Amino acid sequence: MSNTNKMAIVPVMLCFFAMGFVDLVGIASNYVKEDLQLSDSVANVLPSLVFFWFLIFSVPTGMLMNRIGRKKTVLLSLIVTVVSLLLPLFGENFPLMLVSFSLLGIGNALMQTSLNPLVSSVIQGNLASTLTFGQFVKAIASFLAPYIAMWGALATIPSFGMGWRILFPIYMVIGILASLLLASTPINEPAPEGKASSFVDCVKLLSRPIVLLSFIGIMCHVGIDVGTNTTAPKILMERHEMTLNDAAFATSLYFIFRTIGCLTGSFFLRVMSNRLFFIISVVMMALSMIGLAFGTSKEILYVAIALVGYGNSNIFSLVFTQALLSDKSRQNEISGLMIMGLFGGTVFPLFMGFASDAMGQAGAVAVMALGVIYLFTYISKIKTSK
Repeated sequence: MSNTNKMAIVPVMLCFFAMGFVDLVGIASNYVKEDLQLSDSVANVLPSLVFFWFLIFSVPTGMLMNRIGRKKTVLLSLIVTVVSLLLPLFGENFPLMLVSFSLLGIGNALMQTSLNPLVSSVIQGNLASTLTFGQFVKAIASFLAPYIAMWGALATIPSFGMGWRILFPIYMVIGILASLLLASTPINEPAPEGKASSFVDCVKLLSRPIVLLSFIGIMCHVGIDVGTNTTAPKILMERHEMTLNDAAFATSLYFIFRTIGCLTGSFFLRVMSNRLFFIISVVMMALSMIGLAFGTSKEILYVAIALVGYGNSNIFSLVFTQALLSDKSRQNEISGLMIMGLFGGTVFPLFMGFASDAMGQAGAVAVMALGVIYLFTYISKIKTSK
């Protein structure tokens, strides 16, 4: 690794932390629902809207990287993210939150599409392990969000009259810091090969089986991620009549174990086969779905939340790596397609909202379970090499 790349690892990992800001949508949508007295289906529009923009912007971002480079694209994503976090400082009405969450989704689509390939310019070696460590850093931001919101809501920290929304300016400051550090750090990027790809050229890559199946795998991963983030507190509120502030611990518990999973996963992916670790992860998620669907005691529900947190923590890195390494000359375009798969964060919450309105939170769990079933079918696509 060159000296330049060693210098770049710190701002790049801080960008992964900023990438985790998108996961505040789960707990934030619950607080917005409570404050504005919304139904599940209406409240779930907020996280769904965030991930809708991945469908629109991911592939164009892959094309944009071929023109302006990966680093400049990441910087653009940070600017959009900072603006999205600025808006809630002016109020909490539904239209304003829709605009804020939309910009947060657009910024995150730009960031996830460009930051993952940027890692391959900075780090040489085991890409899956490095991306998993980045996901660990991202998970720290995800884990902290419910606690900061809860503390603000309970006025246990100075919130300047903002309540749970104090979360937004805190993360906005970190986003500004990440922007400044990355802008001041030189990074050597590979020059694009051949002519720039068109939108149609990018989408045609889905005709390759590994790319298409990986795309669906990413959809399932993020659908389960956003679904658990949003639904876990609701399950505790439904079955134990807990308040939202008390039930918010469920979201934190999920991210605690997702954080642990990313940290330990970066080690396990160096010492065991990718396929074996993928199998262990999906089995843990399947056990979790059973616990969330039928569990009644707090202990069973907490164990189920922990299992899905750990199990789902490394799915993205493993699936993303299989696709990215399938054609190293088209990594920017493939990255755009994989991040477009985060559109699953729109599809799953919408169906989960309708299912939970019709038959309680067990209906929402059933929708997530379909994603777990698909991941079982993906096992044969994971290469056995470390």
